Amino acid sequence: MKRELTNTIRYFLDECLPPVLRDARWFMYPIFYIVYRGKEVSRKMHFKSLVTAMGEDEANAFYNEVDAISRSRKTDLAESNIRCILENLGPEGQRIADIGCGKGYLLHRIAEAYPGASLLGVDFENRLEYDNIPFAQGSVTKLPFADNQFDVVICTHTIEHILPLGQAIKELLRITRRRLIIVTPCQRYFYYTLDGHVNFFRQRWELLRWLPLEKYACRKLDMDWVYIGDKP
Repeated sequence: MKRELTNTIRYFLDECLPPVLRDARWFMYPIFYIVYRGKEVSRKMHFKSLVTAMGEDEANAFYNEVDAISRSRKTDLAESNIRCILENLGPEGQRIADIGCGKGYLLHRIAEAYPGASLLGVDFENRLEYDNIPFAQGSVTKLPFADNQFDVVICTHTIEHILPLGQAIKELLRITRRRLIIVTPCQRYFYYTLDGHVNFFRQRWELLRWLPLEKYACRKLDMDWVYIGDKP
């Protein structure tokens, strides 16, 4: 199921239904049942209450065990987001890290467009499907890299899952020398959301208040915020 389709479904659920219906357990249960293939449906529905008592490893294990129908797709990024990232990477030959790289599809596309770039995928476990991409294990809240180690740091569809969000942003800014690119959903809060998100950025300012860079661009593409910020 492509990102563009899931965005359309999310738009209908979040923006077209009355909130009293959209956040009713009896209404959302059948949808959760389908999306999670009938596995531990109640636990998935109450993730927002459970995650506050979880450690980072336990939360990562929860995300890892999720067997939603969307897990089969190659990327969570819409094609418009990928094109925007590719257009804003800068000159050839840079050191680029993708934090929360997932299966590595974005890095694969970057490798095709920028064959001279030095690429690294980072996640809490290696799920890369492309053998030519180096991998390092790490947590976005405690990245195992030196200050300014990469020219460009990318983090897509990750910060919405991180409870210590300020620490994650601090780490992303610490390891980038020149540019930080973030993609995250433009999404309103509901208790019963299908995606395990804990941070919500429906308004532009709700994202920007976490990001201190003075030079930036932030635009909405296919129901996602694409943020591109440059360090001084």
